[in-house]
Amino acid sequence: MKPILAKLAGNGEKKGTLYLLKRLMMENARDYLWHYAFAFALMGVVAATTAASAWIIKDVINKIFIERNSGMVWAIALSVIGIYLVKGLASYGQDMMLARIGNNIVARNQKRIYRHILNHGLEFFQNTPMGDLSTRMSYNAQAARDVLDLVITSFGRDATSLVSLIAVMLVQDPVLSIGAFLIMPPAVIGVSKLVKRVRKVARSEFQGLAEIVTIVQETSLGIRIIKAFGLEGRMQKAMNKAVEDVERRSNKMVALNARTSPLMETLGGFAVAGVIMYGGWAVIHLNKDPGSFFSFITALLLAYEPAKRLARLQVQLESGLIGVRMLYELLDRKPTLVEAPDATELICNQGLVRFDNVRFGYGRGPVINDLTLDFPAGKVSALVGPSGAGKSTILALIERFYDPKRGRVLIDGQDIKDVTFVSLRQDIALVTQDTFLFQGSVRDNILTGRPGATEQEVIDAAIAANAHEFIVEMQGGYDANVGEGGGRLSGGQRQRVAIARAMLRDAKVLLLDEATSALDSMSESKVQEALQRLMKGRTTIVIAHRLSTVRDADVIHVLDKGRLVQSGSHAQLLAEGGLYSHLHALQFREAADNVADEAAAQEGRKATSIASVA
Repeated sequence: MKPILAKLAGNGEKKGTLYLLKRLMMENARDYLWHYAFAFALMGVVAATTAASAWIIKDVINKIFIERNSGMVWAIALSVIGIYLVKGLASYGQDMMLARIGNNIVARNQKRIYRHILNHGLEFFQNTPMGDLSTRMSYNAQAARDVLDLVITSFGRDATSLVSLIAVMLVQDPVLSIGAFLIMPPAVIGVSKLVKRVRKVARSEFQGLAEIVTIVQETSLGIRIIKAFGLEGRMQKAMNKAVEDVERRSNKMVALNARTSPLMETLGGFAVAGVIMYGGWAVIHLNKDPGSFFSFITALLLAYEPAKRLARLQVQLESGLIGVRMLYELLDRKPTLVEAPDATELICNQGLVRFDNVRFGYGRGPVINDLTLDFPAGKVSALVGPSGAGKSTILALIERFYDPKRGRVLIDGQDIKDVTFVSLRQDIALVTQDTFLFQGSVRDNILTGRPGATEQEVIDAAIAANAHEFIVEMQGGYDANVGEGGGRLSGGQRQRVAIARAMLRDAKVLLLDEATSALDSMSESKVQEALQRLMKGRTTIVIAHRLSTVRDADVIHVLDKGRLVQSGSHAQLLAEGGLYSHLHALQFREAADNVADEAAAQEGRKATSIASVA
């Protein structure tokens, strides 16, 4: 996983800081222009009141402590209260406005990321780790907000405050101001050296976070295997390493960010010491105005914090922009499967499916090799053959999860590449071996077949799928929660809910991929009965390794290495010999061996029982 993430981050590296900032600002400026303008105005008020608090020190020193003007005490005190009251209200307003904008940006980007990944085909999800996607949904979306907040507050609050305070300093004493500014060049040089290291560490930190999310997801999905094989120690070790890596990188990031503080503190100390030395000498020996000096020193001290934040800006930007780079890297990745610009609605009256000289492969070699094949409308067609023959790939091509490299897949004479995804898939129902149910109620899962169906239609579908009986016995009935992935139901129950879902869809084309292979005999009997009802009058394409489940199919197609090698009924294929007869003989021999083994085991148990009685 780490090489994949490193490659993604490396691609984003080609996009410089200015490009990313410009794109980020342009995408959000239109919708938030007036909100940001209002926040900027409030930041201007904060900056002005900060400068005013430094300016008024001159009157505090001169009018109160030197001239001893008692009448000015109350006026200046009330002015100070007014300055800080206005500053507090403006600060509250700017914080609230930026928080609202930021939260909306996060929400928009999360919706945008999810919408974008939904538009991708299966290949994208097979090649992208779940931890990567989960981390991008949270970390990258928040990175966009954090970078915008950092830029806005740096220029709207810190830069404005710094300019206002520098103006006060220049008015009070231009010579001292020039001396104070001498700290800027070494500060810029020192900070620039940290930027490259921050960029590298931030990228590594993201990779570590994605690794943690991946381990948690694998633990949740594979907890039975972990428990069964005693892998707790191994998983804990992997998690410990990932967490410790993130901790180490986070500490390094904190250290790099913190290095700006001793740099600025030291340089600031020299600047303040120089100002005090010169200012004190000027007041003592040149009779300079003490109030102006103290106003200047106050402005200098107040300017220190915004100056330090601005000095740290580039370091913090590089940290945040790692997430923004990866956000845009994901959003800029074009889906490999797209609708045709002039895509039309599929008109599926009969459900005749045809493969016309189709070639397809996932990698180097073809999985489907120049296949021409018809699946008759309203009939049951079975696909059999060794593992890797291309059976599941055929179903994936019918659903248009992938596009053929060559040839066409047609439904009622229409090339599925020329129709919309929605119209294609609403006429296809899929029931697989690994049934997936969504977290929620039984009713919600059945309704995914056809949202908007009535309660009675849901119940009728469940009855037809032999699911109604066990559903009403559950606590909550149709409102019972099935758990994550349907984990609160047995395999047979999940399968029957999936069949009810397909019943409710009422599609012309039905795809069954090993729908009963993982069930016990009793569950299989109920599921087979439900499937017989579901298949009636539909174009049904069945994949099954157990040939006994497809012997009654109208036509059986035998595949080997992506090619059609035989077609016919069960009886015809047995009489013909070839691969089907060979597979049938193997399964018959295995079944006979299993029966013989069970009989021998029973005889052994019987003999043991007699011996113990004797």
